[in-house]
Amino acid sequence: MENRAQFGSRAGFIFAAVGSAIGLGNIWRFPAVAYDNGGGAFFLPYLFALLTAGIPLLILEFAIGHKYRGSAPLSLARVKRGGEWIGWWQISISFVIATYYAVIIAWALAYTYFSFKLEWGTDTTPFLIENYLKVGGTETFGSFVPGVLIPLILVWLIVLGILFAGVKKGIEMATKIMIPLLVVLFLIIVIRAVTLDGAMEGLNQFFKPDWSMITNGKVWVAAYGQIFFSLSIGFAIMITYSSYLPKKSDITNSAFITGFANSGFELLAGFGVFAALGFMAAQQGVPVNEVVKGGVILAFSIFPTIINQLPAFNEIFGILFFVSLTLAGLTSLISIVETYIAGIQEKFNISRAKAVTFGGGVTAIISLAFATQNGLNLLDVADYFINQFGVAMAGLFEVIFIAWFAKQLKPLQAHADSVSDIRLGAWWRISLSIITPVVLGYMMFDNLRQNLTAEYGGGDYPREFLFKYGWTVAIGAILVGVLITLKPWKGQALEQPAFEDKKEEVS
Repeated sequence: MENRAQFGSRAGFIFAAVGSAIGLGNIWRFPAVAYDNGGGAFFLPYLFALLTAGIPLLILEFAIGHKYRGSAPLSLARVKRGGEWIGWWQISISFVIATYYAVIIAWALAYTYFSFKLEWGTDTTPFLIENYLKVGGTETFGSFVPGVLIPLILVWLIVLGILFAGVKKGIEMATKIMIPLLVVLFLIIVIRAVTLDGAMEGLNQFFKPDWSMITNGKVWVAAYGQIFFSLSIGFAIMITYSSYLPKKSDITNSAFITGFANSGFELLAGFGVFAALGFMAAQQGVPVNEVVKGGVILAFSIFPTIINQLPAFNEIFGILFFVSLTLAGLTSLISIVETYIAGIQEKFNISRAKAVTFGGGVTAIISLAFATQNGLNLLDVADYFINQFGVAMAGLFEVIFIAWFAKQLKPLQAHADSVSDIRLGAWWRISLSIITPVVLGYMMFDNLRQNLTAEYGGGDYPREFLFKYGWTVAIGAILVGVLITLKPWKGQALEQPAFEDKKEEVS
């Protein structure tokens, strides 16, 4: 489609890219991963992974989108005809993630409301599981949970409203407001957390290096996994966003800014989380390692417990924390949904309004399944399988396709160099052609081995449930990618477009 949407400036693009990278998971995933893999010593492999995988992959996806001027499927098809299915696979992954990601944001909205009167009480985990989510068995979906359904509808109204407004007036404007507000709010939380009794012990546990773990290969794999998942690589997001960049845009510098901004926020999250956990441990008179938990329980069970124990301004601290979670989630969800709106718009040659209505509407309807009593179980299984056998695997196929089948690393390097102040060297090609495929390949092999020899959840879920909502979802994303590829593009869509700064489509 020649009349292509566009960011108003490179700064707008960077805000959007950083917004897509800084998601809900950054707040609780990174601190737990770092703590479990050597504490302060983990930062060495983490930095190495950022420089040899994270930033090189960002540059690669920025260059693909900027040069080929299309959504992920269209851009990869323009690189080489056999690459289109990888783009649709990535879009299918984004679609699945969007269906349940919206529900977590709905929880954050609900907990913002609960914060006004600390409605979660003293037993925060039973409140989350039984009172709020009303979790039932895996046999049926159960009934809708009003406390989840109502904020979920509100989330979709906000997200689809922003997407209807377009790239410049919707996505760019929203992220320019949300990202600074998120950083300011979370900075307030961190400053308050580090002044609490016991905070220094929590930070000591977080940063204390265990250098003996540096020689453990799993620590390095964990570092690469964290970088890969936290930067929104392999979701089709960065290719889509960079296709909206004006002609004169510094791709390489933008990738460095995005990568380091994301890592900076993760480090900030580590400060806040472990300072708060240190305070909680001090209040209970137990070691910090006894209160460390990861995942959704940290945000919606452990943090309310910490908020309860604050000496003053408990409600304000709770509101700030859950508003931060909501903002982090919204910026990521907007970017995730934009990937398949762009793909649908180009593949079927329809207006943006129709693509948002269909793509966003279908996602919103399917997401209602996660607002039922079985929602938490569905979310847990779908999230695990689509991340373990979707995101990283699709990224692996993308890198191998570009580096070894299409052999486009040098042409893409030349394109990036032509618009960037920082010139790429051999490190970039070596990282993408050798280091990243080897590490991601080992990750995938190890994941498959572990999941084929032991069931996820340790027997908590029936095999039929894991197959239906885990393996089927992950494999189904691949099949959908292949099937959509069978539909031919209309007109001259696959021809390399002439690069010109274009006005945003409003139809």
